[in-house]
Amino acid sequence: MTGKTAPPAKKPAPAAAKKKAAPAPKEGAAPKEGAAPKEGAAPKEEVAPKEEAAPAPAPATEEPPVPEHPLEQPPAPTDESAPIPTEAGAEATPVPTEGSPAPPAEPPAPEPKLEKPKEEPPSCPLSLAVEEVSENSFTLTWKAPEQMGRAGLDGYVVEICKDGSSDWKAVNQEPFLSTRCTVPDLSSGDKIHVRVVAVSASGTSAPAALEQPVLIREILQLPKIRMPRHLRETYFRHVGDAVNIMIPFQGKPQPEVSWSKGGQPLDTNRINIRTTARDTIFYIRQAQRGDSGKYELTVHINGAEDKATLDIQVVEPPGPPQNLKLVDVWGFNVALEWTPPADNGNAEIKGYRVQKSDKKSGKWFTVLERCTRTSCTISDLIIGNTYSFRVFSENICGLSDSAAVASGVAHIEKTKTTYQPEKIPQRDMMEPPKFTQPLTDRTTTRGYSTHLFCSVRGFPQPKIIWLKNQMEIREDPKYIALIDQGVCSLEIRKPGPFDGGVYTCKAVNPLGEASVDCRLDVKGES
Repeated sequence: MTGKTAPPAKKPAPAAAKKKAAPAPKEGAAPKEGAAPKEGAAPKEEVAPKEEAAPAPAPATEEPPVPEHPLEQPPAPTDESAPIPTEAGAEATPVPTEGSPAPPAEPPAPEPKLEKPKEEPPSCPLSLAVEEVSENSFTLTWKAPEQMGRAGLDGYVVEICKDGSSDWKAVNQEPFLSTRCTVPDLSSGDKIHVRVVAVSASGTSAPAALEQPVLIREILQLPKIRMPRHLRETYFRHVGDAVNIMIPFQGKPQPEVSWSKGGQPLDTNRINIRTTARDTIFYIRQAQRGDSGKYELTVHINGAEDKATLDIQVVEPPGPPQNLKLVDVWGFNVALEWTPPADNGNAEIKGYRVQKSDKKSGKWFTVLERCTRTSCTISDLIIGNTYSFRVFSENICGLSDSAAVASGVAHIEKTKTTYQPEKIPQRDMMEPPKFTQPLTDRTTTRGYSTHLFCSVRGFPQPKIIWLKNQMEIREDPKYIALIDQGVCSLEIRKPGPFDGGVYTCKAVNPLGEASVDCRLDVKGES
């Protein structure tokens, strides 16, 4: 019996376990009123059979902490789950020790499996609008939806329903990706409701619908000719060129188009007119000058009309000028005159080109371009040459095919002149010698050549004599004397100690003489 008293010694453990096991899941637990002890705590005092008292059980006021959300508390254990007291010798019910989790009364319910979210369908198309309405159809436009889904759009489906009916019919059986659709085969006067849905692999979008039904009727539009900018002025073509002009217009219902020239119908043998619903084409295979003129285009619908004028001018190069004359020749100049050509090529004459040719070379050279007058003066001709002249006329097509050639030639003669030199009074230029730049003293080094310079003037040119220590220097290779433009120089080649002294330059002419001198010192090398 003494060996079986160990379990009662561990009775404090259930109290501590009770505190930690309180949050364990229990079913049907009700919130407590007051501080009454639980029913499961009473058997704990009956477990100990001996007088050896174990530590006193926890006071009745000590309770497990109440959860913040009483509704989510697990149910309290029932009498079936409470420990049953055993007799002496019987095996006691195992009590959880401190630190080990209390076994749950019932296994937890399995968590529901989360279903994979489905892809959302695309959003509805945007900016649904009617672009055009005719007497038996209308055209819709819209923009792509903001959200198209991961799989992208398969296309759009357009549905229509007559006003007063709920029977929607699809215009297209298969989705298409275009954001423009024409609904045909409708009756004039019908009111049609329309909606457009976007279709993708994840489903169909909410429909985009017009607020008001579309009334099928032809919208009247006043006639209007849209004359191209380059046709608002005179349209020039060369003779033989094709004339192919397209002029767009607008108007509803289909306008009637008519052409005329000078109030008369056009000659269909020369001019072809082809008219479509939106433009008219004016065509001439080979234009002639007779095709020039003003053509009137008229577009009218039930009394309303619009008119435009097409001015065509067929041109060709002009003829040559007439009556070219050589009016006058004087000095180095020639005067020419002429009259305008008989045929201007059906265009205004822009000017004349004048050319000359000399008899020696026979080549033509342009003297004037775009001369606007019928006369000109040509200058800077060469004396002794004979010149011919010709003139071309010029219009918008270019120069005339041929030129008018002057019948006469211009010969630039030499003028006889006698040269009379200007009489200049003679001046007496005689002058005795005079030094304008004297000699200067110099010091040189032994073995290094040196020069002495001075300048002199006089007329007639004076004779220069060099002296050393009052002794004339004659033909000595050691000295080289020169004079150029009045500048006198004496070169002393590699002077020695005995070359030092006083050097004199004397200038002598019939009117007198003059002299200058200087000292030359020669030093030895250091």
